[in-house]
Amino acid sequence: MSERDEWVQKMQAKLDEWQAEIDKLSAKADQAEADAKLKYKDQIEELKKQREEGKQKLREMQDASEDAWDRMREGMESAWDSMSKAFKDAVNRFK
Repeated sequence: MSERDEWVQKMQAKLDEWQAEIDKLSAKADQAEADAKLKYKDQIEELKKQREEGKQKLREMQDASEDAWDRMREGMESAWDSMSKAFKDAVNRFK
């Protein structure tokens, strides 16, 4: 398996993890009181937006040529780190 394939699999696993977290928080929001439910729903929508951004970045990487992928990888890793931090921060607001 190439380095590129490994990277794509790693990022797909992260996206799957984010979706599982969104699903868990959605279930928690459904059990909340009306005021809290609105707050949760807004935060869940933000998490979904961040996940979609991650999916788009992953598609860009998958569609890139080998030369472009090599040039993009470092920037993408930084972008993924930023998205991961933002996602984690949003999840922590639920706790």
